[in-house]
Amino acid sequence: MELLSPEDLRRTVTTFRDTLKRHQAGINRLNVYPVPDGDTGTNMARTLDAVVEEMEKSAPILEDTCKAISHGSLMGARGNSGVILSQILRGLSGTLATAKDVGGTKVAEALKAASAAAYEAVLKPIEGTILTVVRESADGAAQAAADGASLAGVLRAARAAGKSALDRTPEMLPVLKDAGVVDAGGAGFLLFLDSALHVVDGEPLPEPDESEGPTAAQLEAVAHRISESGEVDVSELRYEVMYFLAIDDAKIGDFKRGWGEIGDSIVVVGGDGVWNCHVHTNDIGAAIEVPLALGGIPSKIRVTDLFEEVDEHTEMMDHHQGNPRGFDGSAAGLPPVTCAVVAVCSGDGLAELFGQMGVQGVVTGGQTLNPSTAELIDAVEHVNAQQVILLPNNKNIIPVANQVDALCGKTVRVVPTTSMPEALAALVVYDPEESAEHNMEQMTAALETVATGEVTQAVRDTNSDAGPITAGDWIGIVRGDGIVSIAGGVVAAATALLEHLIEPGRELITVLEGTDATPALTDQIRAWVAENHPDVEFEIHRGGQPLYPYLFGVE
Repeated sequence: MELLSPEDLRRTVTTFRDTLKRHQAGINRLNVYPVPDGDTGTNMARTLDAVVEEMEKSAPILEDTCKAISHGSLMGARGNSGVILSQILRGLSGTLATAKDVGGTKVAEALKAASAAAYEAVLKPIEGTILTVVRESADGAAQAAADGASLAGVLRAARAAGKSALDRTPEMLPVLKDAGVVDAGGAGFLLFLDSALHVVDGEPLPEPDESEGPTAAQLEAVAHRISESGEVDVSELRYEVMYFLAIDDAKIGDFKRGWGEIGDSIVVVGGDGVWNCHVHTNDIGAAIEVPLALGGIPSKIRVTDLFEEVDEHTEMMDHHQGNPRGFDGSAAGLPPVTCAVVAVCSGDGLAELFGQMGVQGVVTGGQTLNPSTAELIDAVEHVNAQQVILLPNNKNIIPVANQVDALCGKTVRVVPTTSMPEALAALVVYDPEESAEHNMEQMTAALETVATGEVTQAVRDTNSDAGPITAGDWIGIVRGDGIVSIAGGVVAAATALLEHLIEPGRELITVLEGTDATPALTDQIRAWVAENHPDVEFEIHRGGQPLYPYLFGVE
């Protein structure tokens, strides 16, 4: 094949998506930089899902196909690796969109544009990452094109140069050498070139790598190396913040510099007033406030606790290497039951607690990270039962959960939980040997017995029914009633919230401690309950959820 038609380009992108999904687990195991949280393959695959979905809605002509690839990658990018991949795809598609013929020379030009776009998106480019692999692939393609190579020859030269760069990434980035791996993002990008060669010249696609990835000792060495480097310190930068930003393009440089003062791993892609933004930081509020001062408007804000993701990935690695510890949500080894439960939650403590209460599948998600229908379906398919109860645990996730029954081969019923304490109340009456219909009725009825509330910190000034709120205030929120308490400290907000929740006849307070809860704070809340409501029991569980130091259920 000497020229790439629009249909060939579409097949290449779809093949890339499908191939990356087959390699997803292996790429996740390679992922140690910038954070060893094992999600590079997942984020790249989810980004490509959005690209293919957008592409399938477009007309099968080159310009429309390229626009779909560009728009789908911008709007669907997930995580650090997904945002960089989106910029690579945007650089490629932007160059190909107006081409009369897509041959070797034009593909080489497009790879050069992709590399330049990727470097431009990253505030502090680091060599030994996907950036290096893309750049050297583009250089190899350009040299081959200059020598008169065919389309397949250009792609083959790009693949060879990229593979050479990938093999050398451990020499450029010491954390990779410590872990005994190559760069995960770079490995994922090479699958694009493999997919293109498969479409253009029929070359076989590579088989997934089944190697186990870094050992626990190697991951410890990685953590030490990152901590010592002063570049990205896993022990200090806790949260990944992503959102879409509507802002004047002329102000994007100021925005990047503002983020540079409060975080790292900064990637910002987009244009024409719409940008997809990614940062690792300790200050979630500041990450959201930086664009506000520039007249920008963030939306679809997603916050991920990186500590939690690293811990979960480490546990998964231990299980994969024959040393299981903690709750495992895969079907292997799960007891067969008539009706299983899949629950959405954020926090390792909550996942473990759910496991102890009989939950067979946990999907990471919550207030700032709503899982997709596909993720819920995947969890449902992996539990060891043909009937399943779904606990969404957030009102925004309920509509997505309601679609699952019609989209999979199992009987799925949704118990409309809007909080983690509601889920715990529902699980008390769950019977794995009863039908999904019976469990749905009993568990839904149990929701009426519990009142729930949460404590979190305000990120901006606003007004509420409880009074004016200043950024930094602690607020207590009751499901259905909104904000009921405002205070300068966690304990004061929590106790005022509990005063609102504890009504005559209530006998038990269930407390789920988040990542920011401390024994001293919890003891103060317990002492207040003992003094003011001595007949009410106080039960504490470590939830590990971000953003909300305390979740309360009062029954």
